[in-house]
Order: sequence, then structure tokens, then C-alpha cells
Amino acid sequence: MDQHIAESIGRPDLIRLDDRLVCLRFETMKVVSALAAVRHLLDTGVVRRGDTLLDSSSGIYAYALALACHRYGMRCHIVGSATVDHTLRTQLAVLGATLEQMEPCSDLKLDQKRRVERIHEILAERPEYHWMRQYHDDIHYLGYRAIADRIREATGADGLTVVGGVGSGASTGALARYLRAADGGTGDCPDGRSADGGRPADVELVGVQPYGSVTFGAEHVSDPEIIIAGIGSSIPFGNVSHELYDTLHWISFDAALAGSVDLLRRHAVFAGLSTGAGYLAARHEHERSPGRTVLFVAADTGHRYVDTVYARHREAAPIADLAPRDVTDRTQLTLPWSRMRWNRARA
Repeated sequence: MDQHIAESIGRPDLIRLDDRLVCLRFETMKVVSALAAVRHLLDTGVVRRGDTLLDSSSGIYAYALALACHRYGMRCHIVGSATVDHTLRTQLAVLGATLEQMEPCSDLKLDQKRRVERIHEILAERPEYHWMRQYHDDIHYLGYRAIADRIREATGADGLTVVGGVGSGASTGALARYLRAADGGTGDCPDGRSADGGRPADVELVGVQPYGSVTFGAEHVSDPEIIIAGIGSSIPFGNVSHELYDTLHWISFDAALAGSVDLLRRHAVFAGLSTGAGYLAARHEHERSPGRTVLFVAADTGHRYVDTVYARHREAAPIADLAPRDVTDRTQLTLPWSRMRWNRARA
């Protein structure tokens, strides 16, 4: 029996959608990393119960950290993006978290920059606050070890392709490391080998990015709709280990919308916009390598996207009409969908 609702929310479902196509569906994915990170900080004496934990968020991590603080008796202070909606603001308030929300801004890159600047201002005023640094502290990898174990038990984790939004780098990076570790080892080595040098499992990692994100060098291509919140970045993230990724897909808002609508219509999975992008990429990788099991990450539900995505379902292009342009250099990136082999190169 769970001791707190956060433990239940953080436990994903594994859903087989088709032969060798699997959805790893979370209600709120970052609860996994926030719970493990806070527990580690308490266990190691970095923070104590009653301390205030601080971070910046576009939405999902704010909720995750508020739940983790509620679970462990901590205070929570969030500098939130302009995209934090009324439902989340209300939940944060009732949970006891303090939210400072940025003023509306047409440029999400500027929104992210302003949030980080505000974090530094708060730390100067309140140095006793602990900055969680979800984008840069690899303690956020820890919670995914148990998820990797579940995937290994369900799929065998050999001949497996994992597809997911890159974002802060913690979820897909951690899953790849733990799954590649020989015999379920620690995955502490950069290429996923176990500490004793055993053979890593055959696990490929496919990252999904929006156009405009700097993480893999697509800042020169803008999407007229929006940067898909949560899977891209306007600043470099320390938690992204570029050398873990085999392939990258850059997917536009319109293509991700089509993927989200098709996923709900075809498989009844109601998930966020980043999941629609991951679903498109996963279907393509599945078609290219039908002998491999392809698992894609669904990081959250679709409730935040009812008005911006699902209400526009009649506009969605048939996904059979969509295919990526394969490129060999980032200068060739073009809307609505590009794919490039990354080959585990460093940044």
C-alpha cells in the first residue's frame, strides 16, 4: 500500500499499443525524479525537514516538487512559467507551495531566462533555500532506476528502442543508462556499461526535440506556433548527456498535434503534446526496425492541452501523410519534422 498519493501518481503504466510498440504512460512523470531527489537530499543531510526547496518550472516539475515537499514535510517555492494554468496554480496553493509566476510573454525563451534570473535573486535574499536545479543536478536521474527495472522485466531490454522528449535530460538519459547496464547494474558508466565491464544491453535512445531548442542545435529554426514546453530549452542543461542519444527527431507543433490526436483516436491514450511528438517518432522508428521493441514515454495526461490541442482535432493531419526528412547536418533542419542520426556524439 502506498504511503502518499505521490507514490501512486509516479507509478507508470506499460501499455502495448501494437506488436512491439509500447507506451510508458505516466500521470505526472517528474514526480518520480522529484520524490527520489528530495529523499536523497534528506538521507544525505543536505536538507532537513521544514527547509524550503526552490526551483523554476513550466508546470509539471512544479507539481512534482510540491507533492514531494508535501510527502516529506518540506516547504516549496516555485518560479513558474507564464504557461502555468489556473488548475495547477490552485493545486499548488492548496498544497502549500508558493508560486511566483512570470508575466505573460510571447517569447518562451525569454520566459525561461527571466525565471532563472529570478531564482538567483531569491537565493541572494534567502541563501538558506535549497535550489533543486532540476536542469543541472543529476540526482534527478535516481528515481528512474525502478522504472528501468520494470521495463526490463516487461520487455527484456535487449533489442529495445526508447523514445522520449529530451527536456532536462533526466528521464530519457536515466532510462538509457539503467537499461543499458549489463545484468541490471548501476549504469554509472557514461555508455551504460556496468561497473565490472559487462556487456551493455542493446538499447537505442531516440530523443525528441522541438524546433528552436538549443539542446541539440536547432535554435536557428523557429516554429511559428510554439516551442513544445518541457522537451526543449533556450539555455544549455547540465543534465543532458548528449553521448547517450543515437537518433534525434525535431517535430513541430502541428505534427505533434496530429500525433496526439491520433494516439487518442486510435489507442484511447489521452496524453500531452510532447507525447504526441514521441508517438510520431516511435511509430517511425518501429516501421524502420520492425524487429525491435519500441517504447515511447508519455510524460503527462492531456488535460492541459484540451483547448490548445484537442479542441483542434479536426485540423489534425492524417499521420500517414507525415514523414521526417532525414538530414545529416543541423543546417538542413526544416519544418515540420526532421530526423538525424546522432550516434552518441558529445555536445
